[in-house]
Amino acid sequence: MHRRTFLKTATYSGAALAAASSPLATSLAAPKHQFHLKYAPHPGTFKFSAPGGVLDEIKFAADQGFTALEYNRLAEEAPDMQEKIGNTLADLGMTMGVFVAYASFDQPTFAVKNEDTWTAILDQIRASIDIAKRVNAKWFTVVPGSIDQQFNTAEKWNKFGGPRLAHGYQTANVIELLRRCAEILEPHDLVMVLEPLNPYANHGGLFLQGSPQAYALCTAVDSPSCKILFDIYHQQITEGNLIPNIDHCWDQIGYFQAGDNPGRKEPGTGEINYRNVFKHIYDRSKADNREFIIGMEHGNSIKGVEGEKALIAAYVEADSFDTGS
Repeated sequence: MHRRTFLKTATYSGAALAAASSPLATSLAAPKHQFHLKYAPHPGTFKFSAPGGVLDEIKFAADQGFTALEYNRLAEEAPDMQEKIGNTLADLGMTMGVFVAYASFDQPTFAVKNEDTWTAILDQIRASIDIAKRVNAKWFTVVPGSIDQQFNTAEKWNKFGGPRLAHGYQTANVIELLRRCAEILEPHDLVMVLEPLNPYANHGGLFLQGSPQAYALCTAVDSPSCKILFDIYHQQITEGNLIPNIDHCWDQIGYFQAGDNPGRKEPGTGEINYRNVFKHIYDRSKADNREFIIGMEHGNSIKGVEGEKALIAAYVEADSFDTGS
């Protein structure tokens, strides 16, 4: 081989190798998948393939075929960054999923009527309206605090200085505050989604733990602005029987989240048959002319770029169900 030819070939090969290892090449190399459902990655899901920050990750996710974003900690971003996120999603034709509007994990904030606490919660709900407008969001998450420990425990007083309450009184308080929240949200066509969290592996002591309980609360509140966030990972641990429980809750579900169990990683790493679950959601959605976001609220089972490729492949596999068309 002539020296000039050799150098040209070597230069081309080196450039090709460098390009193939770049985030942009990772995006371009993978064909854009046409998903049947609106799966929503989080910031951090693709941090190795798109290391430039949340906007870079959104663009990378769009290149892979994902059509939504979920960002629990969106409220911590500055307003101008929230607007940039909203504009980027709009430019790419993507939908904003949930962010966390209010969550308490160790205080009976909804279960015990304390006007100072309730006023602060309602103020936080009002503040979430502006956040939602910046990113064109419709849904946000509410976790309604812990239980007030049963009144027959050794400790007779709750953290707010009152006597501990039986569960029925706590439930009535939660319903009352949820109604107040819904009254604020209804004029804006926004939806708080209540997330039941499992008490065994992750969140012991919370008031809201199962989908039947969430269904009862939403039915009692009776507002289009109060629905269920059905987290498939949490409900597999708490109650299992996923597809029948999805059907029982169907008219009160506003949003889904995914994560396999055990491990809380991408579909295919645990015991849940996600292809069947996703197909069921797809079929019922089509029949009822509804559309849901599936928040990818889980980690990656493998680190680095290879783990992110594996995650994409896992969703392609779980989404490869027969649509009958």
